[in-house]
Amino acid sequence: MTKIGRLNGVIRALEEGRKPTLAFARAEREEAVQFGMSQLDAVLFEMEHTAYTGVGLRDALQYLMNRRRMIDSGSLAPNVTPFVRLPANGAEMNQWMAKQVLDQGVFGVVWPHIATAEHARNAVAACRYARPKDAPIYEPKGARGDGPINAARYWGLSVPEYYERADVWPLDPKGEIMVVLMIESVEAMENLEEILKVPGVGAIMIGEGDLSQQLGYARQYEHPVVVEAKAKILAAGKAAGVPVAHPHVTGANVEQVIAEGYSILFTTPSRNYATLEKAKSLM
Repeated sequence: MTKIGRLNGVIRALEEGRKPTLAFARAEREEAVQFGMSQLDAVLFEMEHTAYTGVGLRDALQYLMNRRRMIDSGSLAPNVTPFVRLPANGAEMNQWMAKQVLDQGVFGVVWPHIATAEHARNAVAACRYARPKDAPIYEPKGARGDGPINAARYWGLSVPEYYERADVWPLDPKGEIMVVLMIESVEAMENLEEILKVPGVGAIMIGEGDLSQQLGYARQYEHPVVVEAKAKILAAGKAAGVPVAHPHVTGANVEQVIAEGYSILFTTPSRNYATLEKAKSLM
């Protein structure tokens, strides 16, 4: 039997000591084709501030697959790993959205506006199948409904193989699903220590836009008050051993972002290639 390596490119990069690179994209065919040819580790299909469409996501996932690259690399899954940012805020507890995107085959779910440990625990639970109470990894109690057929097919696995890997990382070291929580409010900062204690949190991302709004300096990302808040979030993530993602990496700030110790680098489609090349040269 062929040995199945790590499928999630972001987790693979972190395990190898690299800083994974991702870009935001619309869940559209044309963008998916372009990203499938890129050297990014992953793509984040943005469905918080664009339409939440299951059909659009399904098409984008299929067009992301570059079969020539997959054959050359021996990968069962797309070389550029698909993530989705959900439209629901953490307080809305909308587990069904996570269930639907996971059932289509995504490897990571980004949850906006997580502000409490309860929100965080719900996010992790929504991405896990139920386990027996005597299972070694039981908490947070899984709440994802069972519907693995399409996801298993997309991952290139049998259903039993999918079950073995369809858990959250790093809670389950074999897990291929990554739960990313957006920290973008003063309340979230106040509760961050408890949020970071929730088992199964794969990474946090600083939501600079909303955070700067609440701090009174909308989109003034270099204002001292905003910079100080970002530094506190980054320090808390480092102290807890949880990777911290920077959401707006550009050619101008990439050196600073890497020097400050961010673990995951997000950029925008218009900047991703130049920024990616520069970022990789600095690692």
